[in-house]
Amino acid sequence: MLRGLSLIHRLTLFFTLVAAAVVLGLGWLFMVAADQHFMEMDRAALQDKKHLIEDILSNANSAQDARWRLNESLSHHQGLFVLVKDLKGETIFQSAGFTTPENQVEAGTNKSGHSEFHTLNFSAISKYNQEKYFNITIAVDTEHHQQFLADLQRSLSIYAVIATLVSGLLGWFAAHQGMAPLRAMRKRLAGVTGQQLEERVSVESVPIEMADLARELNQMLDRLQHDFRRLSEFSSDLAHELRTPISNLLTQTQVTLSAKRDANTYRDILASNAEELQRLARMVSDMLFLAKTEQGVDLPNKEHFSAAHEVRALLEFYEAVAEEKCIRLSMSGDGAIQGDRLMFRRAVSNLLSNALRHTPDAGEVRISIDEAARITKVTVENTGKEIDPQVLPRLFDRFFRADPARAHPESDGSGLGLSITKAIVEAHRGTVTANSELGRTQFCLFFPR
Repeated sequence: MLRGLSLIHRLTLFFTLVAAAVVLGLGWLFMVAADQHFMEMDRAALQDKKHLIEDILSNANSAQDARWRLNESLSHHQGLFVLVKDLKGETIFQSAGFTTPENQVEAGTNKSGHSEFHTLNFSAISKYNQEKYFNITIAVDTEHHQQFLADLQRSLSIYAVIATLVSGLLGWFAAHQGMAPLRAMRKRLAGVTGQQLEERVSVESVPIEMADLARELNQMLDRLQHDFRRLSEFSSDLAHELRTPISNLLTQTQVTLSAKRDANTYRDILASNAEELQRLARMVSDMLFLAKTEQGVDLPNKEHFSAAHEVRALLEFYEAVAEEKCIRLSMSGDGAIQGDRLMFRRAVSNLLSNALRHTPDAGEVRISIDEAARITKVTVENTGKEIDPQVLPRLFDRFFRADPARAHPESDGSGLGLSITKAIVEAHRGTVTANSELGRTQFCLFFPR
């Protein structure tokens, strides 16, 4: 039932029920206190009349004198009834219209017909006959008290209904006003679109209870804006990277079809097209790999292996390239890694390929492996021109190249190598850093053990 109600209606209902409970509870306490007060008043009045009757009987000279004095003192009190009998059961005095209550209890509440009385029973001795005892019953009619309580209960009931309704309206108003910051947040966030991601909720303008929600929403919008910007940049970069090989293929094919060629020419053109297609295929494969790693997939083949053994195999593979440029390759250290062997080799291979590409002739490329208590560190270092410190933070971005021309004539790289390296290390729950100073550039891979 409550699931279909808004938060304002729920708060209003809760506030109304609480207000009704408080008002009804106070009304009940007031009724009980009023009834108890009247009982105390009647009890005090009965005690007062008891002392009066005892005084009259103790000072009366005869039965007639006692009857006359009782009549003079008690017959003018409305709602007060007295019955005086001797031990023989003879009535000495009885108030007019008084019927003896049934089941009389001292200082209790008794009924006689449709009337209700507060009664008091006691015995007394007369002065004119010391041996003569009298049984006396005093009763106070509670009809006027009950009428007052009935009127009071009616008034309190009307007040309780009105107070509950007013409290409900005030509760709705308070809840509605209290939800104003949420409505303001909703209105502000409604303006967030793919082209308008700068909107933020002012944390200072909302109540303390909503500050955490506003802060989390702002952080979520920051993440969305960051990811959306990365996606936009990626789309632009991908279109740029794909445009060049596709344009080359299209232009070369159109030129070839514009005139009749011999078989060798067609063969050369097809070989050139095959190279461009391989580059496209490699780029698509790399993008698929990055997409999988960003989704947090587990490592396909996790095993325990030696980092030095894998690096040594890579050095043998790149030895021919290094000899061509007279670059000296070296390796030191060893460490254990828990992860995917092929992915590790691909990450180090990307760094090693970049290092050989940017190391001048007769330079040096060195790989060092250090093993600590909790991590294994793999460092790829090469000599050569330093990288601009402003460029270092963006080295691992997709398609990023420090060269403003965005192309390396001597390389067919797509600008995804370092991005793939970072994704592989993060898939191993590790980190990667870059540093370039004093004529040396270092890339450090940290793999947790």
